[in-house]
Amino acid sequence: MDLLTIGQIINTTLVFATALIFASLGGIFSEKSGVTNLGLEGFMVFGAFAAGIGAHYAQEAGMDGTTSAWMGVLLAIVLGVLVSLIHAVASITFKADQIISGIVINFLAAGSTLYLVKLLFEGSGDSPLVQGFSKFSVPLLQDIPLLGEAFFKNMYPTTYLAILFVFLTYYILFKTPFGLRLRSVGEHPSAADTVGIKVRRYRYVAVMISGALAAIGGAAITLTTTGTFSHNTVSGQGYIAIAAMIFGKWNPIGAFGAAVFFGFSQAIRNYVQLFEWSQSIPQEIIFMLPYLLTIIVLVAAVGRSSAPSALGEPYDPGKR
Repeated sequence: MDLLTIGQIINTTLVFATALIFASLGGIFSEKSGVTNLGLEGFMVFGAFAAGIGAHYAQEAGMDGTTSAWMGVLLAIVLGVLVSLIHAVASITFKADQIISGIVINFLAAGSTLYLVKLLFEGSGDSPLVQGFSKFSVPLLQDIPLLGEAFFKNMYPTTYLAILFVFLTYYILFKTPFGLRLRSVGEHPSAADTVGIKVRRYRYVAVMISGALAAIGGAAITLTTTGTFSHNTVSGQGYIAIAAMIFGKWNPIGAFGAAVFFGFSQAIRNYVQLFEWSQSIPQEIIFMLPYLLTIIVLVAAVGRSSAPSALGEPYDPGKR
């Protein structure tokens, strides 16, 4: 396999990893504050739906492809934040079981978005095809052997944005007073409350950020690789993002590495036919590879990952 093919595989890996990066970062914000978030899949579905609808109507209003795509992202963020409030109110204010609340979000997303698509587009299960983000190349850097093909040629802007958010998330969580307080309410909420930190407020903000980031991940799928929204646009990538978050030990850098690993397992499907030995492997095995790896990684991570101490525990100020 030559350098060109290797570079193309890396490039495709990053494209598939983009949505996982956004969603796993969103999960980190929520769970660092102590709120378990299994609703990442649902937030991604809502984001993918909002992006497809938003970009479609923006283009019908006369906007160009790039502008309409960013409008789709903006609508995805708004919807992601609004839906995340359902999880926040249930988990934080009413102290409902956080796992059940997240699962409810996933079912709500799957059912409501399909219904709305059929309602808006005369019974069609897919939203109209939209002109999403266009790939672009970085002058000069694209000519670097291997690295140019891998990182600077034919890339979507959302991929660069996802990488930027990895470092931004790390900086916010570990280098700012806000991040310190957010982590404190996930580790020792009673102690944080004692020194005047508003535990519920920080948890609300964290869950809302989680919804926004996961929704951007869903939007990235619609506006890059599919161009349309349907019931299988996200296809369980929210659960893979949860695995990436756990495998990355709730650290943005670690989650990025795990997301790239899972992205590679999806990208290799496009190149596996280049190898002679792959001809004897059923295609179903190749397509189930990302989900199989998710299960293996979660089993391997059991007992090795250290979650925030107060993760999943509703905060009761009366119990100190």
